[in-house]
Amino acid sequence: MEFDKLADEEKVQSIVDILAKNGIESFVVNSGAEAKEKLYELIPEASEIMEASSTTMDEIGVTKELLEGSRYKSLRKKIMGVSDKAERDAYRKSVLGHAYAIGSVHAVTEQGQLVVASASGSQIGSYAYGADHLVLVIGTQKVVKNLDSAFERIEKYIFPLEDARMKKTFGFGSVIAKILIISKEIVPGRTKVIFVKEKFGF
Repeated sequence: MEFDKLADEEKVQSIVDILAKNGIESFVVNSGAEAKEKLYELIPEASEIMEASSTTMDEIGVTKELLEGSRYKSLRKKIMGVSDKAERDAYRKSVLGHAYAIGSVHAVTEQGQLVVASASGSQIGSYAYGADHLVLVIGTQKVVKNLDSAFERIEKYIFPLEDARMKKTFGFGSVIAKILIISKEIVPGRTKVIFVKEKFGF
């Protein structure tokens, strides 16, 4: 499938070089296990972390370890622990500023643009500004030619998969409501990307 093919090493390295010029440090690893190891290397133990809902994080084992372990202070774990919906929503809004945000994106252009789509926009605030540090783990099958291809990937490939996942998990579908494009980081060292030479996430 066009949107499910791993990018070649030369193309990935070109994106790494472009990101570096735009203030985003990148790393390339071979496997999900290496990606998880690198993620933990970049985040000091006991740090406060907000993990966006992410199939990539689920698949490399980070979600389970954050929710069940004590190595980091998981804000998602704390939010999920609030049973009352109104209180949970209020608490979620109260922690929009935090030390680290982790997650993934839905497409990366050859020009170095990181593109993420969302229904609620819950992760967009953290990605764009709320978190002091942002670490993204991205399978290289998400590399596309340009922004037009990124939007096409989201609409024709990502959305049907996410919509089906939402219906199966929650009983209702998804929607493409908000899109964030990260093209440059003006805060030195804030955003880091880990590219994985395996397929993870949608």
